[in-house]
Amino acid sequence: MIRRIIVALVRLALRIYFKRIEVTGLEHVPLDRPVIFVLNHPNALVDPVFLLCLAPRRVSFLAKAPLFKMPVIGYLVRELDSLPVHRRQDEGADVSKNQETFIAARRLLAGGGTIGICPEGVSHDDPGLKPIKTGAARISLAAVATGEVVDLQIVPAGLYYTSKTSFRSSALLYFGKPIEVPAVAMDADGIPPREAVRELSARIETALREVILDAEHEEALQTITRAERIFSADAEATESLTDELQLQQRFIRAYSDLQHSQPERLRQLEVRMIRFEEELSQAKVDPEELAAPSSTLHVFTQIIKRTILFLLILGPAALGTVAHFPAYRLGGYLATKLSGDSEDVISTFKIISAMLLFPLTWLVVAVVSYLLVGWIAAVGALIVIPLSGYLAILFFEELDKSLGSLRVLRFFLTRRRYFVRLLAERKAIRNEILSLGREEATLPPN
Repeated sequence: MIRRIIVALVRLALRIYFKRIEVTGLEHVPLDRPVIFVLNHPNALVDPVFLLCLAPRRVSFLAKAPLFKMPVIGYLVRELDSLPVHRRQDEGADVSKNQETFIAARRLLAGGGTIGICPEGVSHDDPGLKPIKTGAARISLAAVATGEVVDLQIVPAGLYYTSKTSFRSSALLYFGKPIEVPAVAMDADGIPPREAVRELSARIETALREVILDAEHEEALQTITRAERIFSADAEATESLTDELQLQQRFIRAYSDLQHSQPERLRQLEVRMIRFEEELSQAKVDPEELAAPSSTLHVFTQIIKRTILFLLILGPAALGTVAHFPAYRLGGYLATKLSGDSEDVISTFKIISAMLLFPLTWLVVAVVSYLLVGWIAAVGALIVIPLSGYLAILFFEELDKSLGSLRVLRFFLTRRRYFVRLLAERKAIRNEILSLGREEATLPPN
């Protein structure tokens, strides 16, 4: 029961923090056999939470041992049936205890359960996948070799965030094709052969790279992100995060080859994209907003509709903003303070602080309402205040869209020639990206 409550609360927190969450590849997850999920790790504790809440199986996790000693988090990981992993880099770690963890993991799998592992071993801000540890391969091979587990599969699970530190951004959980675990003979010491461990680890790494955005360098990731943003905006941005991820994956595969085959042409394209974005920034227009209005009347009709909506929810939204603003500001401050320079843990602290501070806000308002009016007011506050907070989120999102539409309309009406030139430049950049891609596809392999 406690686990169900925790999962329900965390799922609600995810749905509020992220504006859009997509899950794809569920058909690759076996429902009737033991599974080890391997997950990339760009966003601290938020990553396993996605698997916990959105996988079609009940998942237990291998988690670093220091988490079990932390207040609140330690209680949560224990209630979620997590198993401790003792890492050499952790202070006072006794890595010999990992044998107990591996035995417990095999027993869980033997019962038809599932385990989630982040084989990179550490959360990070790097644009690509870090070298993976061998724990997942060793547990898998040992489980099958001892005969405790049959039909074991390893399922790669990739996480893609459009902006992992931003409130109301989007996220994708992408399940890839499962990997069969071969049966191998154990060494005389009762451990899997090193060659078999290396081979399976390499297969796991390859499978993970297919379901994540894996760039070698930050500069490459920035260029690819610009290209995808310009490309998608001109072609009416894709509705699916899966399509967006796959488009960026194609850009990444081409980028490395283009650096060697046509470096100057690639550099000129990068300069052109940067200049284009700078011009949009000076005009105070986002790339996805740059589109010729279908008609001035249509734009004004949309603005009028949104204005009516604003007027209808203005009161509740104002109440929600005032009630939640102290908790929102305090949560942001604590997240920034506690995370330091590590962007990969900011979202974790934001979500945890929201889960603690917002309910505390509701309780405080309910208590004050009870003292001033009575029980009916207290119960009403517990219903109205959370709802008004959600309406405040919708209000400001719609307000941002309306302001964006007004900016584009003003730009179109006052600087039409410049506006048309930017549209033409975006189309030319997109055609150049397509041209490079077609030419690269015809080049012989190195």
